[in-house]
Amino acid sequence: MHVQQIDPDSPVGHIVATAPLTARVFTRHGIDYCCGGGAPLTAACNSKGLDVEHVLAELHAELDTAEAQPNRWLDAPLGELIDHILEAYHRPLDEELPRLEAMARKVHSVHGPKDPDRLRAISRLCSELRAELEPHMRKEEMILFPMIRSGQGAMAQGPVHVMMLEHDQAGALLERLRELTDGYTVPAGACNTWTALWHGLADLERSLHEHIHLENNILFPRALGT
Repeated sequence: MHVQQIDPDSPVGHIVATAPLTARVFTRHGIDYCCGGGAPLTAACNSKGLDVEHVLAELHAELDTAEAQPNRWLDAPLGELIDHILEAYHRPLDEELPRLEAMARKVHSVHGPKDPDRLRAISRLCSELRAELEPHMRKEEMILFPMIRSGQGAMAQGPVHVMMLEHDQAGALLERLRELTDGYTVPAGACNTWTALWHGLADLERSLHEHIHLENNILFPRALGT
């Protein structure tokens, strides 16, 4: 669905089914796009006391996010690159990791009998990925990034090595998630939450690949002077 096709009369379930990233907005506002997916956006917003135009703006903003342009960061000041990583990747993950973990638990709880081993494993991996990435980001924000900002990046070999090892661990979890979801192929008959989970994990993989690339291949080598 193109952003211009989302209007106040669009059923919320249809919006998520055709533009899965919008599930973030509905989850943020507690709008039920699964069992209540047939409700028009206006009715769903009214039931929560929300301004439909404000929610529409959030939906458009979610889908209108420009793709990262890594090449511009080859010469940009390191502090500017760090700010970009924090804004484009760290802060969204603060919201996305618990959202995906909660969805994975819900899908396992509701649909577990349909595919118990796989859904249990996916729920566990989502929890592991969150447990891996949240402290990882805090260490970068509290230790490594301040060192780089202060011009001490050349002395950060140890922290950089640790961060890169943790990137590898996160990458292994993503690879396992891709295997378990058959490359994020939505199963026939999946509900909106199940569908949104698969697409959300696919988007997480894409975003983390960009995120880790910027750090491993641009920020860290430049900071270390290698």
